[in-house]
Amino acid sequence: MTYCVGMLLDRGLVLMSDTRTNSGVDNISTFRKMHHWCEPGDRVIAVMTSGNLATTQAVISQLEERNKAPEERHNSLLEAPTMFQVATIVGRLLRETIASCDAENGPEAAGRFSASLILAGHIRGMEPRLFLIYPEGNFIEASFDTPFFQIGETKYGRPIILRGYDRAMSFEDAAKLLMVSFDSTLKANLSVGMPLDLLVVERGHFAPLHSQRITDADPYFRQISSGWGKALREAFHNLPDFTFADEAQPAIQPNARQRVKSAAAKG
Repeated sequence: MTYCVGMLLDRGLVLMSDTRTNSGVDNISTFRKMHHWCEPGDRVIAVMTSGNLATTQAVISQLEERNKAPEERHNSLLEAPTMFQVATIVGRLLRETIASCDAENGPEAAGRFSASLILAGHIRGMEPRLFLIYPEGNFIEASFDTPFFQIGETKYGRPIILRGYDRAMSFEDAAKLLMVSFDSTLKANLSVGMPLDLLVVERGHFAPLHSQRITDADPYFRQISSGWGKALREAFHNLPDFTFADEAQPAIQPNARQRVKSAAAKG
């Protein structure tokens, strides 16, 4: 399984992905799911992958080959004039790769080679843009209404982002928010695992502002993980206590900690 998130901010783009792949409980491996290409002074483009590993690796390998072959520059991510055209190229390639895998492996393989991608990039003279590309090759773009995309095991970390996201937030707060989201997912699902890859692209700059691999020994991530768990427990205990009261009495009472504070204040 996979967990990848791409966020669009006023300042630029923040991306994070895990690296765990598995085909059974006894076959767990680490593979990079975040890839980026840079043409200094002109553009930076990143792709995150989720789905069948053979399919996603085939797509990434073909993108790498197109970027290296001068005679095929018209298909290159580094030559497409807009991010919309980059998304079209990547979407078409994903669709063709899936169709090829299905054709080679017969009707019984239909659906086994599915994959989804998050594409992010910034080209000189244009706004940073973020896309979610579906297995069929079509795509949608992030907007004010949908400012972030997730692929893979999304349900555990989504509530954190929904509550904490602010388009005007700093890159540092965005990275912290993503680490909390990933920590929640890691705790809930063993198919998502460390290390994590983080990429930050700042508006007006055409090279990554920050690129980092975060291991399970990273002191900041460990601090975030333990601190978030402690904060949740404290928040839970500070909520009003529920009581099975008579119908004539209110069902919600001040919690025990609040009652102790009230008694101390009166004393």
